[in-house]
Amino acid sequence: MSELVFRFLIGGVVVSLFAALGDVLRPKSFAGLFSAAPSVALATLVLTIRKEGKSFVALEGQSMIVGAAAFLVYAAVVSLVLRRNRTGAFLTGLGLIPIWFAMSLGSEMLLSGR
Repeated sequence: MSELVFRFLIGGVVVSLFAALGDVLRPKSFAGLFSAAPSVALATLVLTIRKEGKSFVALEGQSMIVGAAAFLVYAAVVSLVLRRNRTGAFLTGLGLIPIWFAMSLGSEMLLSGR
């Protein structure tokens, strides 16, 4: 129970800090990058250090970076498709999710040497 309280407290504080940072930055649409995801990731890493140790957290952090890079590629492809074709954002985003999965899996396989 105390772990959940700790996670909520850390998450809440960091979300507030990221929201304040996002409010200062321009354009306002950029502020969405500083929402809940980074704070949840940081709180999870802190809790995992206590349970599993630093080497396990290093591997988890590496996986988070790979996932973020894959998401960046996915977002760029979605943006490109939306600009070139006048398709709906929902269907385009949903239809291109396999790109994110393929990039994540491929990058993880390259890093692990498989």
